Amino acid sequence: MKPWRLGLRRILAGVALGAVLAGGAGLSAPSSGTAPGEAPVWVIPVHGTIDLGLAVYVEREAAKALEAGAQLILIELNTFGGRVDAATEIRDTLLRSPIPAAAFIGERAWSAGALIALAADWIYMAPGSSIGAAQPVPADEKTVSALRAEFEATAERTGRDPRIAAAMVDASVAIDGLVAEGQILTLTAVRAVEVGYADGIASSREEVLAALGFAGRQTVVARLSWAERAARFLSEPTVSQLLLTLGFLGLIAEATSPGLGVPGAVGVISLLLFYGSRMIAGLVGWEAALLLLAGLVLLALEIFVIPGFGVAGLAGIGATLASLVISFGGVEEALRSVGISLALTLAGAVVIWRYGRRRGLWRRVVLETRLAGKDRTVDEGPRPAVGQQGVALTALRPSGIVEIEGERVDALSEGGYIAAGTPVEVRAVEGRRVVVREIKGG
Repeated sequence: MKPWRLGLRRILAGVALGAVLAGGAGLSAPSSGTAPGEAPVWVIPVHGTIDLGLAVYVEREAAKALEAGAQLILIELNTFGGRVDAATEIRDTLLRSPIPAAAFIGERAWSAGALIALAADWIYMAPGSSIGAAQPVPADEKTVSALRAEFEATAERTGRDPRIAAAMVDASVAIDGLVAEGQILTLTAVRAVEVGYADGIASSREEVLAALGFAGRQTVVARLSWAERAARFLSEPTVSQLLLTLGFLGLIAEATSPGLGVPGAVGVISLLLFYGSRMIAGLVGWEAALLLLAGLVLLALEIFVIPGFGVAGLAGIGATLASLVISFGGVEEALRSVGISLALTLAGAVVIWRYGRRRGLWRRVVLETRLAGKDRTVDEGPRPAVGQQGVALTALRPSGIVEIEGERVDALSEGGYIAAGTPVEVRAVEGRRVVVREIKGG
C-alpha cells in the first residue's frame, strides 16, 4: 500500500473519530548518527501480539525506509505470536523489500513471530531468548500443512534448513539430536546458533549493528503513536466483539424507547470506536463506514417510515453485513465475530427487557418523557383505564401517540406495527406505560 494513501487514511479516520479517538500518525525518531546524509539503518520494533494493524505499520515503515535510502531494516522482535495472516503479510513485506533485513530477538519470537524472523536475511538473538513454538490453533491437518509449507518456503528463501522450520510447526517432524516426534521445536539462542538458524548472539542493538558492519551508523527508530496503539487495542478480536455488542444493544434499546438516552449514545460511540480504530490502524477505508451508514439509514426507513418489511430492510441488512465483512477482512472471521456479538446482543436485550424494566433500570438510562410539540405530548395527566378505546394519532413502531377520550397519550403497541388512524384498545396500564392493540375490523 502506498505511503500517501496510508497517511490520508489516518487523517480521514482522525476526523471521523474527532474527540473520541484523536491523534497523529506514528513518527519515526532518528537517533544520534555519524555523517549527515549517510544512509541510515531503519529499526522497526515488533512487540506484543501480531495483528493486522501491526502488519500495516511494518509495511508503512518499510516503504519509508526505501524512500530514505536506508541500507538495512532491523526488526526487533519480542512476541508470543498472534495472527498468522498478519505475520504472513509482514513476511511478504520483508521478502519483497530490496533492502536487506535483520531480525534481533530480544526475548522470544514464538509462533507468528518465528515466521517473521525467518523472513530476515540475518537473525541475532539475545542471551536467554528463544524462537519456535509455532504449532497453529486449531492444529488440524489442513491448517498445520498450510503453515508448515509457509515456514519451509520462507526458510528456503533465506537459506535456512526447511526441516527445522517444519519442526517448529508440525509435531510429526522428527530431527535426530534436535527434536523427537510428537514435540514442537523451540530453539534457545545457543542452540539456534549451533544448528545455523541464528547468525550470532548479541546483547543489544549496537552489538547487532556492529556484527553486521553498521557500527556507529545513524538509526531511525519507528514508533507507533498513542492513537495507533489505542487503535491496535480496540481492533483486537475480543475488544471488537465487545464494541459491536455494545453498539447493537445500544441501537436496539434506542429504537424501542422514546427520546435519545444513554443506550443510543453508548451504541453510537461503540460503533465509532469499532470503525475508527480500524481506519486508524489501516485495516479498512471509508467504504466500510459508508456501507454501515447506508445500512442503518435503510433499516431506519424500514422501521420508522415504511410499513412492513421489504426491499429497504433487506438492502439495509445486506449493506450492514457487507460493511462488517470488509471490516474483519473476510467472510469467515466476520461471520464468527458477528455471530458471537449478535448472540451476546440478544442475550443482553432479553435480560434488560425482562428484568431491567421491572426493576426500574430501563427508566434510569432511557429518557421516557417526550417534549411538547406538533406530534409530542408531555407524559402528564390522568391515565386511561384498561378496555378504553381510542385511535392512533401517529404510527406505533411500537411506540407512538394515541388519543383516548380526547386525551393524547404515549403508548406502546402490544403486537407489531399499527398505522396512524387505526382504532385501538387499551390492554394494560403499568404506571406511565400504556399498552394498546389494534381493534380488528374497527
